[in-house]
Amino acid sequence: MNSPTSPRRPHVVIVGGGFAGLYTAKNLRRSPVDITLIDKRNFHLFQPLLYQVATGSLSPADIASPLRGVLKGQKNIRVLMDKVIDIDPDKQKVVLEDHAPIAYDWLVVATGVSHHYFGNDHWAALAPGLKTIEDALTIRQRIFAAFEAAEKESNPERQQAWLTFVIVGAGPTGVELAGAIAEIAHSSLKDNFHRIDTRQAKILLIEGVDRVLPPYKPQLSARAQRDLEDLGVTVLTERMVTDINPEQVTVHNNGQTETIVTKTVLWGAGVRASSLGKIIGDRTGAELDRAGRVVVNPDLSVASFDNIFVLGDLANYSHQGDQPLPGVAPVAMQEAAYLSKLIPARLAEKEQIMVPFRYIDYGSLAVIGQNKAVVDLGFAQFTGLVAWMIWVWAHVYYLIEFDNKLIVMLQWGWNYFTRGRGARLITDTPNPQSTSTVQKELVRP
Repeated sequence: MNSPTSPRRPHVVIVGGGFAGLYTAKNLRRSPVDITLIDKRNFHLFQPLLYQVATGSLSPADIASPLRGVLKGQKNIRVLMDKVIDIDPDKQKVVLEDHAPIAYDWLVVATGVSHHYFGNDHWAALAPGLKTIEDALTIRQRIFAAFEAAEKESNPERQQAWLTFVIVGAGPTGVELAGAIAEIAHSSLKDNFHRIDTRQAKILLIEGVDRVLPPYKPQLSARAQRDLEDLGVTVLTERMVTDINPEQVTVHNNGQTETIVTKTVLWGAGVRASSLGKIIGDRTGAELDRAGRVVVNPDLSVASFDNIFVLGDLANYSHQGDQPLPGVAPVAMQEAAYLSKLIPARLAEKEQIMVPFRYIDYGSLAVIGQNKAVVDLGFAQFTGLVAWMIWVWAHVYYLIEFDNKLIVMLQWGWNYFTRGRGARLITDTPNPQSTSTVQKELVRP
């Protein structure tokens, strides 16, 4: 095999092992290129099921696949666990934190997004978001520790504060978290405590606009809200959070100020681009949107550099419709498929056969709880049990490895009949600077 830096074969450097990066690498396995995939983690994370780790249904290893294991049969790739801290477009090099700079012929950046607190970054410690395994373990610890604290509390008001859960943002993540916490309180834990009745827990879902799941059709949003309320969730729309402290959340509503006493706040209201977005903007002159995402050309390249591509959540693709494409896995996978055809076409000097990238929307789906989901396939909409079954099939299908598919199916089957959540361990809150907790939970016996 030629080495990845061999001058005889073009070198594709991919930064990020999420859906966009990993699928680009896999799709280029038969192309006449050498590939280096760089990620600060050694695993691919199936983010759509991350909330199930956060709420005790699944363990981290169930939705994570080691990159080297996924790519072990691919002969034209090497994987580096490192962090890209800079790029030099003129010299065509990426600068790494703990490795010599790496030259590239083609650079693909797909490092995703993180939480956005809209200028209130000090809220991050009080209201964790959900993008990484560490986030999920932090949220899991806070949810189940809150019930434990309520069990020990003799003061009724402080006890209720521990039993009040506030989720900010009613997009898919917020809806999924709210529904799962309601099922925990009203079903999974209802007979597990002696001093408290977990069914008295209050789950409040706060949204700034007039309905939950704003990107969905109004009738699906309305059905999702009814399903949430049936589970015991209180939906508060047209409200803006103006302050968060360890004891309460302050909400603005039509000129009035409301105070919610709570010990547990979870964030699902916004995202912003990873730090590489700004680096790309500074080094290439590419335009950034308000969230820091890179505005890309119709072929997913940036500014005047036709060998640098940005994919996935980090990309703002505004060449199809009035709004940028959503930051969801299907968009990332289709972008990866497009780019894995574009690069070989350019190498073969057949670029003229390529048309601009166009996303095909096969539908949107969100789960609210067991037997409760909404699905929009464009030509048809589904709710309830049928939608939930479609959601289950889609998520199992797109899990990367067979053992993940099998384990998740078995765990879901067991949870379905027992209403249990076997992964509700309370661990030390993960330190963002350490991977020890994650490594411990990613190791299967």
